[in-house]
Amino acid sequence: MSIFDIISLLGGLAMFLYGMRIMGDGLKESSSGTLKTALERLTSTPVKAFFLGLGMTAVIQSSTATIVITSGLVGAGIISLHQSLGIIIGANVGTTVTGQIIRLLDLDSSGASFLQFFTPSTLAPLALIIGIVIIMGFKGKNTGKIGQIAIGFGILFSGLLNMTDAVGTLTKSGIIDQLFASIGKNPVLGYLIGLSVAFVLQSSSATIGILQAFSTSGLLTFGGIYAVLVGVYLGDCVTTAIVCNIGAKPEAKRVGAFNILYNLSKSAAILIAVTVIHKLGLLDGIWDSVIHSGGIANTNTIFNLACAILLFPTVGFYEKLSYRIIKDEPDTVNEHDELLDALNPVFFSTPAFAFGRCFDALSAMYDMARGNTLLSFEVIARYDAKKITQVEKNEDYIDSMADRISNYLVQISAHITAPNHVAIMNHYLSVVSEFERLSDHAMNITEISTSLHDSQNTFSDAAMAELRVIMQLIETIMDYTSQAFQKRNVTAARHIEPLEEVVDDMVNALKDNHLERLRTGSCTMSEGTEFLNLLSELERMSDICSNIGVATIARVNPKIKNQIHDYVSMLHSGRDEEYNREYHAAHDRYFSLLYSEKISAKETAKQS
Repeated sequence: MSIFDIISLLGGLAMFLYGMRIMGDGLKESSSGTLKTALERLTSTPVKAFFLGLGMTAVIQSSTATIVITSGLVGAGIISLHQSLGIIIGANVGTTVTGQIIRLLDLDSSGASFLQFFTPSTLAPLALIIGIVIIMGFKGKNTGKIGQIAIGFGILFSGLLNMTDAVGTLTKSGIIDQLFASIGKNPVLGYLIGLSVAFVLQSSSATIGILQAFSTSGLLTFGGIYAVLVGVYLGDCVTTAIVCNIGAKPEAKRVGAFNILYNLSKSAAILIAVTVIHKLGLLDGIWDSVIHSGGIANTNTIFNLACAILLFPTVGFYEKLSYRIIKDEPDTVNEHDELLDALNPVFFSTPAFAFGRCFDALSAMYDMARGNTLLSFEVIARYDAKKITQVEKNEDYIDSMADRISNYLVQISAHITAPNHVAIMNHYLSVVSEFERLSDHAMNITEISTSLHDSQNTFSDAAMAELRVIMQLIETIMDYTSQAFQKRNVTAARHIEPLEEVVDDMVNALKDNHLERLRTGSCTMSEGTEFLNLLSELERMSDICSNIGVATIARVNPKIKNQIHDYVSMLHSGRDEEYNREYHAAHDRYFSLLYSEKISAKETAKQS
């Protein structure tokens, strides 16, 4: 044995781990949207949750990712802790699928030539060829992900082949023989080795895959490796629990606690059962027999499946115990705190989940900003100190929401490469500042109301009649803006721009009317200044809604993403018939309403 043999072994291990990583990333990225939908609609029985967890883990090749995603969804209040329990147990069984794939190391192709295609020595280069052809030769939405999965699969098996070759050399030196002989005599040592390696690698599948590679030496026995397998279960779930606890709420932490409790019980059950059965002599036939890759995969699957069946009826006990271990925190101050807490780093590996949580927080943020706007309209009509205080309180919270969401989106950017994910991130980064600005202008309007109140001034009946019309128009625009963003409704988004142009026309008309009132003395200069300031705030609100609407259209239609100014200019120049029709209809409607309010205000003034 030489240092070069060790380097070859470690190099094969590095390739194996990297291949598993990029294959898993590709699988998670390509399936995260479907998995998000499946998990969020989970309202059924624990048995269905079990199969969902099993299937999800089999697809993304990582029980850690499944459980961490589940903990984030529990923390976000999308699913309950009770619903998550079946998923966790299913994930523990689903992770054994990787071992069943790696058992191809045992495949003997000497009997049939077609089996040669399924041996790792053929699968590895074949997967690499397919992956690079897909990546370089095809252009499509998901081709990059499919190519990444194939490349990862090829690298994984290339690493396995390197490891098995190095193991063959090390076997001749007697090192592996001595190592596993000592483990066979000392199950506690085997248990600690399995626990430590799984904890360091943060993957039970990878650890068991390494064990399968070592099995090619022909020196591993059931009695020598069963304790290693059991140690792997606890080592992997400790890592998962740590990740689940990072910045998490109590409900999410309980997911990690449940996983540890379940795996502790699983480990104890297996160790006790194997010891008892061995003492009865029922394992003598396999105890000292050589175990290969397929045997390790089968043992791992049997251990996990048997424990799932045995322990499934006791999940209620572990759920109660997790509540005793992880205590509840005091109630949150704001109803939206839970949405902000759901902006959890555990979702970075599955962008669809991360963006889903951002969308929930952004939707709440827009609703708060819209609510602030409506409150500010109310205090213009009638001063109310309590409502102004509420606007100020909401404004502070909206500012904190903007900071939290923006920071989270910036952190996501380091974890995404897919063009559709980049488009979503850019869209959300653009609207978060718009939502914040909308609330800022609402705050400015309350300051105008306060200034009028403090100086004991009020707008004339004519001015208030005009303001009611333009505020009604702004409310309509905000309703369309809500539909555009929250439902990605392009039709609603297209309604915004013609209405925004009507706002501009109306602001100009109201300024002219105001100057006429100043000339005739029906308004004072102090009131007049605040009236002009108010019109400016209203116009900027409509501009913000226009920006949000255009951003929604640009996300659905990427062709205008880099030509937004040209797109808006084209609409305003009258080159779009649909825009023209809607603009003229809205202009006639609201200016007629403005005229009616003006007549009504004059009649009221005469009567008074």
